[in-house]
Amino acid sequence: MNPQDPLAALHPLRTPEPVPWWPPAPGWWLLAGLLLAALVWTVWRGWRHYRSNRYRRTARQAVQVILARHAGHGDSARTLGELNSVLKAVALQSCPRAEVASLSGERWRSFLNAGLERARSPLRFPEAVARAHAPDPGPIDSVALQRCSETWLRRHKRVQ
Repeated sequence: MNPQDPLAALHPLRTPEPVPWWPPAPGWWLLAGLLLAALVWTVWRGWRHYRSNRYRRTARQAVQVILARHAGHGDSARTLGELNSVLKAVALQSCPRAEVASLSGERWRSFLNAGLERARSPLRFPEAVARAHAPDPGPIDSVALQRCSETWLRRHKRVQ
């Protein structure tokens, strides 16, 4: 030992052990719990939303089948009657029965177009929808009917 160098008497520095990553601090457990709860809540809400919109998916498939069959038989009255039945069933499920059940003709078409307007869609149902129960409704534009119907089915708001 050198009396002139007091630092020479000190022991060498020891580095501490590294901080282990496990077990995490309580704050991390809390954050993991909150994230898990948020994930479970999001999945549950998504599942409820998916189940509550099953009627929309079923109706959209029915519209596709109706319009595909129209290409085969070409009967406008039959196609419009079936299409109106599907749209009316959806409207009865999503709106008050007293408001929708008695609608027909131009009032029915206006109701459908109002749903498209609320959805901010530039589409409008063709005149043929109002003439669905006429003996000869005339030719129909199946592409326009399909676009309008699917847009209305996707975007209409449930009132109940």
